[in-house]
Amino acid sequence: MEPKNYKVIRIDGDYAVLINESNSEELLVARALLPEETDEGTRLHWEALEYTVIE
Repeated sequence: MEPKNYKVIRIDGDYAVLINESNSEELLVARALLPEETDEGTRLHWEALEYTVIE
């Protein structure tokens, strides 16, 4: 799978709603899979089954 960039648009309990920056597709992800510092508005890079924060 190719790398993708997302933006966190909403935190809902144990889940975060992400939006794909290239095609605006929404994705629901368990917060346990995201970096600790993730909050609404955070930009994330997904590659090799791992999310990292984009500064």
